[in-house]
Amino acid sequence: MQRKYADPPPQFADIGRWCGFFMSLRGVALDIIVETHSLIDTNTAVALGKALEPYHIMYLEEPTQPMNQSLFKFIDRHCDIPLATGERSYTRWGFRQFFEDRTLSIIQPDLCNTGGITEVKKICDMAHTYDIGVQLHVCGGPIATAAALHIETVIPNFCIHEHHFRNLKCVCVDSCVYDLQPKHGYFEVPERPGIGEELSEVEMKNAKSVTIDKGVTKAAKLIKNEAYT
Repeated sequence: MQRKYADPPPQFADIGRWCGFFMSLRGVALDIIVETHSLIDTNTAVALGKALEPYHIMYLEEPTQPMNQSLFKFIDRHCDIPLATGERSYTRWGFRQFFEDRTLSIIQPDLCNTGGITEVKKICDMAHTYDIGVQLHVCGGPIATAAALHIETVIPNFCIHEHHFRNLKCVCVDSCVYDLQPKHGYFEVPERPGIGEELSEVEMKNAKSVTIDKGVTKAAKLIKNEAYT
């Protein structure tokens, strides 16, 4: 027997009205993404999803924490709305169950914490076999942006690029040589060597420097070995 849910609380109705307002603006073509940052529980996520159903948003991002992936099956079964998650999931094994259950419409892996360029490319290719789109999670500054742009260029299931507000702040812009910003809603993928970005002289000068002396390392190994003899 399917469980019946009460009407969404008034706060969710307000969220829905805001979505309806933005979508009703004439001459404005936009998609709306609602994110909860994994801060609500499964039942609340279902109530929110049902409140958003009439507005046909692009997707509900991180409706609840992703460590128990069966929770997404519950949310997907009880509300008709696209779901997305991924910035808190790690390696192909962290995404596998989402793919097999087909509970996500969009995955959001983060290059900086889920295995780097090679692993993320594999995750995106796996998602493609299940017809799942990709919106990489990008909030790590210009280096992360450049790397993400290269991944997005070579995958067939790329959806949109996330441009975090932190990438507009001086602390991020000044950390690298090239300021990667969209123009008229589009990015130009850098064609310079490597990923097309590099740390600025100021950033490298102010960074902490660690020097490893090979002689010291060798001596430390000898001491360790003698301790076990």
